[in-house]
Amino acid sequence: MMNPIYITRQADIIISTTGKANMVRGSWIKHGAVVIDVGINPVEDAKLPRGYTLVGDVCYEEATEVASAVTPVPGGVGPMTIAMLLPHTLTSANRAHGF
Repeated sequence: MMNPIYITRQADIIISTTGKANMVRGSWIKHGAVVIDVGINPVEDAKLPRGYTLVGDVCYEEATEVASAVTPVPGGVGPMTIAMLLPHTLTSANRAHGF
């Protein structure tokens, strides 16, 4: 069986999609690596009016201490996902309806 911590520590680029809040810790990350956090997880926070905050799969605070770049959650890959979805939607509509 593979050890995810060992494998992650070898990587120059980490793309995390685990679906578990703050799973990837700073100690898992190779110094200078680039971290792309795709996960978005609600975590209870009674201090906020909505009762939760959104965090990624990567512990952001720890990752910023080691990595050369880390995408934030929210606001990291989400806007890029939406930006790429729009042209694909238009292409699909063109194929289906000849726009």
